[in-house]
Amino acid sequence: MALSHYLRVMRLDPRLRLRHLNCFMEVARTGSVSAAAEALHVTQPAISKTLRELEGILGNPLFDRSGRRLKMNAAGAAFQKFTGSALGDLARAQAAVRGAQSGEVKLSIGVLPTAATDLLPRAAVAFRERHPNCVLRVSTGPNWLLLSQLREGALDMVVGRMAEPDRMEGLSFSQLYPEEIVAVVRPGHPMEALSVDGLLTYPLILPPTGAVIGPAVRSYLLSIGAHAVTPAFETVALAFGRRVVQETDAVWFISRGVVAEELAAGTLHALVPDRPVPAGPVGISLRAETVPVPELAALIETLKSAALPRDA
Repeated sequence: MALSHYLRVMRLDPRLRLRHLNCFMEVARTGSVSAAAEALHVTQPAISKTLRELEGILGNPLFDRSGRRLKMNAAGAAFQKFTGSALGDLARAQAAVRGAQSGEVKLSIGVLPTAATDLLPRAAVAFRERHPNCVLRVSTGPNWLLLSQLREGALDMVVGRMAEPDRMEGLSFSQLYPEEIVAVVRPGHPMEALSVDGLLTYPLILPPTGAVIGPAVRSYLLSIGAHAVTPAFETVALAFGRRVVQETDAVWFISRGVVAEELAAGTLHALVPDRPVPAGPVGISLRAETVPVPELAALIETLKSAALPRDA
């Protein structure tokens, strides 16, 4: 097919505007007209009107309405995949032109708690030494949000545990290493080994709903007969979990990487379980169609090197 014919066939509808795309992506991310309106600093009627315009242009509804909540349908999911990539490409094109003028390149990286305290900081420092003109913009957040931002093009990469398969649509994953989940307590804790009786006796801190390690932890508790436990707190945040554990008899289930420094220093202690808590892969998530720019490719290689055993 001749290029001119291809361009005629693929020509965008002239009614389509960036405001339609930005509105759709924000509603897709939040699942709510009101939340999208707040994020975009416009009124709810403006969001509803723009969304109706977009669905009229495309000739298909993009969401199933259920009260005030909007659930993206199959057409919406397909549109999100390509719209996210297109907006991401536009943003990178803009950044490339501006960066070419200033000599600066930026990469936006999402990081989950398991890689935020050790792996990514070490890799970032090593990367900076070799690429001083590349700025890494690092964001943290729950897995679902970071993967949504990656899919939409707002992030170039997410580093952390692999999500459940149904959350990886349109994305690729490359494992760096497997990582176990540990039950940590303060030094001198009354419980010397992980046991069901102990878990029923002392306060528990478990991963919240939506955390990548949540299903693995709850499956483990069921497998050892601790199905009646109720957590006192839910978090994967180091600052909060560390403080509570150090000042109480709480038991915290968390990825080893989050508390690796505290375990090495002896300020937290990992209980030895009767049977190990399942390990999970930690690695790099990218959009499936990503062809890494040189800086992103270099960061990936730096992360692979940083993930190797220290004596390797």
